[in-house]
Amino acid sequence: MIEVENITKHYGGVEAVKELSFSVGKEQVMGFLGPNGAGKTTIMKILTGYHFPSGGSARVAGFSVTDDPVEVKKRTGYLPESVPLYADMTVEEYLSFMAAARLVPAEQQKAAREKSIAGCGLKGVRTKLVETLSKGYKQRVGLAQAIIHDPPILILDEPTSGLDPNQIIEIRSLIKELGKSKTVILSTHILQEVEAVCSRVLILNEGRIAAQGTPEEIAGTLKGGDTWELLLKGSDIAEKCGRLSAGAAPEIEEEDGLCKVRFFLSSGAFGNVDGERIFDWAVAEGLKILSMNRRKLSLEDIFVKLTGDETTGRNDTDKTEVYHGNP
Repeated sequence: MIEVENITKHYGGVEAVKELSFSVGKEQVMGFLGPNGAGKTTIMKILTGYHFPSGGSARVAGFSVTDDPVEVKKRTGYLPESVPLYADMTVEEYLSFMAAARLVPAEQQKAAREKSIAGCGLKGVRTKLVETLSKGYKQRVGLAQAIIHDPPILILDEPTSGLDPNQIIEIRSLIKELGKSKTVILSTHILQEVEAVCSRVLILNEGRIAAQGTPEEIAGTLKGGDTWELLLKGSDIAEKCGRLSAGAAPEIEEEDGLCKVRFFLSSGAFGNVDGERIFDWAVAEGLKILSMNRRKLSLEDIFVKLTGDETTGRNDTDKTEVYHGNP
């Protein structure tokens, strides 16, 4: 549905996008993930015909964004970061206006409006002025205008920006539902957004593609392995852990006669390391394991590795496998 080849974009002397190439298939939800200023919005404006690229080519639903921008817009629904709403219209009036602006045939405009109202959960506010709506409902109205002409492609720029947690959940659920029948591109710098909604990820950094694919595929291209965190009781722990981690220096912290140990095992360093293998090692070395956590490479780890954004920290969405023993 979307094919991009070597797209570049210059704003004066600034190169905002640098030779990007990617594709998005039918009924896929692609997440553009990257820090602020990575080029996400610029790419979306190119794909929707608002900006022409400085170089390269892009085709949307088979049409060139430079040669056939009107045809591209007919087949694309766009939700910019700042939702284009008329505050003095009711929801019904606004969506009727947008149906006409999108050249929906007059005899089909009412049906198109009702379908978008139902699809975006707006029945309860259809007669209210847009200016009286909460930000969450305004985002819903923005999505409704994007789908009013039933486009096969949706491009959504930061659709949950500024929403409270309940509103974010509602909008994410709506986007997932739309993704069942449409191709969706979603931009965000929120890691949880991508994990909750997207089937594929394109990570951008400084105008370039740092990685693309599923989170699992991207993780596979990086140095594979897991981080292990153990609470151990015994002697000569540093030497014994060094043998387990194939020479990698473990982090060891002694506390109350026990040792907290943290080390990284690459996928090839010790075969297929798992909890059972580490228990066997501990028994052979005369150590007692009081607790053991295995932390797998998460999307957040991937983001930090690829963008170098050290301000991004770990949180409790990390996937861990936890083993507990008794002292």
